[in-house]
Amino acid sequence: MNKIRRFFRNKWVGFTLTALLYTLWFVVWTGNLWLLLGLPIIYDLYISRYFYRYVWCHNVKMCQRSKTYKTAYEWINAVVFATVVASLVHIFIFQMYVIPTSSMEKSLLVGDYLYVSKVAYGPQMPNTPLSFPFVHHTMPFSQTKKSFSEAVKWPYHRLRGLGGIERNDVVVFNFPAGDTVLLENQAVSYYDTLRSYEESFGEEEGRKQLNAKYTVISRPVDKRENYIKRCVAIPGDSLEVRDGQVWVNGLPQEPIDGLQYMYVVQTSSPFSQYAIDNLGITEFSGNGSVYYMYLTQDAADKIRQLENVVSIRRYVYTPNTDVFPQWETPRWSQDNYGPIWIPAKGATVELTAENLPLYRRIIETYEGHTLEQRDGEIFIDGEQTSSYTFGMDYYWMMGDNRHNSADSRFWGFVPEDHIVGKASFVWLSLDANKRFPANIRWGRLFRKVK
Repeated sequence: MNKIRRFFRNKWVGFTLTALLYTLWFVVWTGNLWLLLGLPIIYDLYISRYFYRYVWCHNVKMCQRSKTYKTAYEWINAVVFATVVASLVHIFIFQMYVIPTSSMEKSLLVGDYLYVSKVAYGPQMPNTPLSFPFVHHTMPFSQTKKSFSEAVKWPYHRLRGLGGIERNDVVVFNFPAGDTVLLENQAVSYYDTLRSYEESFGEEEGRKQLNAKYTVISRPVDKRENYIKRCVAIPGDSLEVRDGQVWVNGLPQEPIDGLQYMYVVQTSSPFSQYAIDNLGITEFSGNGSVYYMYLTQDAADKIRQLENVVSIRRYVYTPNTDVFPQWETPRWSQDNYGPIWIPAKGATVELTAENLPLYRRIIETYEGHTLEQRDGEIFIDGEQTSSYTFGMDYYWMMGDNRHNSADSRFWGFVPEDHIVGKASFVWLSLDANKRFPANIRWGRLFRKVK
């Protein structure tokens, strides 16, 4: 045993093991050869110790002379160490995420705290490495002060993961339409608000008035809002929604427990609050004779059997201009959408005036090209073309609460560089309408996300 201890205490053994771990994790896995510059630091830490002899020894002497200095140093050292370790875990391994809205009910509930695995699809290196730790895009106790600096920007780079995104995975990703934000009203979509202004005042005047009323800012990919949805189609798939049912490559989507739609319920007498709570209905509106309720199929069947229910039918949206790509003349709706093809990296599509609205944002915003239409011709980066080859994979995300979810039906494709990780399990679930300890949903703790 003593021989083993002496072996691992040997400075050359320590240097070799640390350098090997550092090289495999920070150089090989990240693919960044610049990080080899960290090896001389490790060598000095274990072998040469120049930094200790000429710099750090003064800190040791100060700790010996002053108890106050020693206490302050120990606290600062502990905080810095914890921050570095937690940041590495957050970047490379997992992050926690809380469900803020009901777009995934009843699969995931508001107040569910999730473990989101980054190694499932491979962690993405941050685009803005200079940022305040443990916050997303805004400083604590502020609504407008950004928490990051764009002085250093890294291009998109994803490390190798355990696998790729599969259909029906529940995925956390950066909001694709969150590249532009109204600073004073971040809860609304900039593009939806802009369309509303343009419809009211005209294209040029609407944009001018919007810019006059709000401070318009942009955000890098890794600092956009986090969303969580179910991936219903992967690169290369063809997707269509028929009467609310998702079809992929000509086949209906696999059944999903907890899938909800809005139903119109007509009654002969009002529902009591007890009946609503007993049925597990959390979202509804109505005047006592007609209710609009978000229900699973099981809940709809139970309501249909109640004596005071005259009729119940699923609500069906008619074609409208709210859905992507916001056709000038309504063609699709939330319940009848597509067919649409999901772009795959390296695939080439023929561009026409008909399908250009579907892929314009990909070409201009996600992949950074200029696009113009002149005299019926399409120009990309100033060159006339009739086709485009995609540089990234794209995904189609939808919420399980199909009639109460802002998802790909409204803002389109999700690029691969927006993917954060896979929702793995619920580690805590709290009901905001109840007080501790009754607010803890014990039955949901450590439940796997399906």
